[in-house]
This record gives sequence, C-alpha cells and structure tokens, in this order.
Amino acid sequence: MGRNKEGRDALLGMIKEAQARSGFISEEAISDMAVSLGLCVSDVYGVATFYSFVSTRPLGRHIIRICKSVPCCMKEAETLASWIGKELGIGPGETTADGRFSFELTNCIGACDQAPAMLIDDEVYGRLTSERISEILTSYD
Repeated sequence: MGRNKEGRDALLGMIKEAQARSGFISEEAISDMAVSLGLCVSDVYGVATFYSFVSTRPLGRHIIRICKSVPCCMKEAETLASWIGKELGIGPGETTADGRFSFELTNCIGACDQAPAMLIDDEVYGRLTSERISEILTSYD
C-alpha cells in the first residue's frame, strides 16, 4: 500500500461505512475513497476484497454464509451447501432472481461447534438438517 499512513488507517472504517450504507462497495466508492485518502485505487480494492464479509457487488436482501474451512468441511459443510443450493436453486456466489438471498462461502462463521451451520445476515443457525433449512429459509421475506 502507498505511504499515506493516515489514509490507510482510515480506509477500513470508510469501507465498513460504505458497506453499511449501500450493501456493497461500488467501483465509484472505491475510486472516491482512493482520491479522498490519497491512496491508489488498487490498494483500496485490495482491502475491500480481502474481507469475506465485504462485497464489491450487489447482494440479496439476506446473505447466507457457509464456512469453507477444513474443520467445517469435515462436519458436513458441503452437504449443507448442497441443501441450500437445492432449496434456492442457486450456487455459491449467486443471488436468487428475486433478490431475496445471496449465497456465499466464507472462511469462518464461528460456529464449528454447531456444524453443520449457516449464518443468515447476523443470525447463526446450527445443527442443521434439510428440513430445518427449509423452515428457516421460508421465515425470511
């Protein structure tokens, strides 16, 4: 990253604010942050894409996250991803046509002890079965 320490120090806060405001970090927002902080666009983009809970593309109203790390994969995370894919008709990295759900794989949701588990928005659901997933998903608008 460039030599502008103050800009680097302020960057993550700006990214979090933009994500909260718009739901994602647009190319325009990345460019604006770079200019206002005196950083390269590539530096801002690199930070924005490093964090798995930050998105550089629009997402659905509800974001489903499944852990893709080894411990969770050993506890049926792949089966969970398959169940969700069947239920919603989308795969990881996709959003339903109605914009209701986005399905993401991430490095950790902090629920390995409840595997298989998923995170929808900020809510953790653990010890899941295909039937329970159906019930949970229908509870979201």
